[in-house]
Amino acid sequence: MKEKRKCLKTSFSKNNNSKFNNEIMKKIFFAISGFALIVVTACNNSDKSSKENDISKMNTDTVKNAAVDTTQIAEVAHSFNDVDPKLAVSLKTVVDHYLHIKNALVNNSGSETANGGKAMADAMNKVDKSLFTAEQKKVYDGIEDDLKEHAEHIGENANDIDHQREHFTMMSEDVYDLVKAFGGGQALYHDHCPMANDNKGAMWLSEMKEVKNPYFGGKMNGCVKVEEVIK
Repeated sequence: MKEKRKCLKTSFSKNNNSKFNNEIMKKIFFAISGFALIVVTACNNSDKSSKENDISKMNTDTVKNAAVDTTQIAEVAHSFNDVDPKLAVSLKTVVDHYLHIKNALVNNSGSETANGGKAMADAMNKVDKSLFTAEQKKVYDGIEDDLKEHAEHIGENANDIDHQREHFTMMSEDVYDLVKAFGGGQALYHDHCPMANDNKGAMWLSEMKEVKNPYFGGKMNGCVKVEEVIK
């Protein structure tokens, strides 16, 4: 009888120890699980915070890059100072229509770009070449045919803005030569984007200090460099 009670007591003790050990293991398991959850949550929050900081930094850098320091821009004077006043007005009209085309491309409007091209070609037909001096006429004749051809192509392709931009790339170089020689009736900024023209780079003239890239619909301004201002 004593032997039986001893066995029962031992069995009861073992069962209690087993339950006690199970309770401890459960508590340890829940403690470890809770700690792991805290660590994972903290890591996720840290990654999220890091990503948000990176995005914030990128946005800040983009804003900084888009800002143009106009105090460092070289000022350039046009070559001819003795241009006939009537001729100067006619040439300014040509340049104004070029700016019309540029601004239409900034707004991604093929139809308005075409209107600018047609108006520019018409304005060139009205230039009185008899008012040029011999030296001035030589410079203008070297620009006229190509510039007019680009204006006509742009005017004829309202539904193909990519083709308009191709001609605008070459037109801008012709207008740059025109303005460098005769002026544009106002200060014009010479801008350059290295990513335009299939990463070959391309320039344009603008009446504004603020950069608005006509090759990318007013975007991608951070890579643009203002080379000079022609007065």
